[in-house]
Amino acid sequence: MAQIRDWQSMKDMSARLLRERTGLDVTTWNQRIQAQSLKDEKALRAWLDQQGVTGYAQNLLVMERFGYPDFMQASAGQLIEGQYADRPQLRPIFEAILGAAAGLGEVTIQARKTYVSLVTPRRTFGRVQPTTKQRVDLALRLEGQKPGGRLQLSRINASTPLQISLTTPEEVDAEVLDWLQKAYEQNR
Repeated sequence: MAQIRDWQSMKDMSARLLRERTGLDVTTWNQRIQAQSLKDEKALRAWLDQQGVTGYAQNLLVMERFGYPDFMQASAGQLIEGQYADRPQLRPIFEAILGAAAGLGEVTIQARKTYVSLVTPRRTFGRVQPTTKQRVDLALRLEGQKPGGRLQLSRINASTPLQISLTTPEEVDAEVLDWLQKAYEQNR
């Protein structure tokens, strides 16, 4: 069964990391930042670096101070709706891939603004992206696999180096499901 996550889970994780690494929560850091009267993002990032706050925790505090992008306020459903709003004919392809992924085992669906990541408890094993108005690309992390046939070099992301381009739900066939399962098994 698949669990669906949106940006709120990323914010929660970043807040947890901040507390674990510094012993202080987001509210306390926001108060400290306010007292510094830092005028721009560059100054804030430099100050946070000096405080030992980096990575996700730093990004969280920068957004707390200067605002979150709209897509980070959206639910997973809203993000996915936005991806397919101008290409509804591709949504059944997406649904077929998600249905298959849900049957693989423990899978988390991470909805982002322009794509959805498929994640095992260990790491991302796939990415689904409506790349054009006529095509959904399923990018896969397949170690040691060379491109060939429907499996091509990915144009999406380096961590998912191979992809299969899909234009109809019927193309999510036994071959695609086999590649999806192999990617899952290699990355769990």
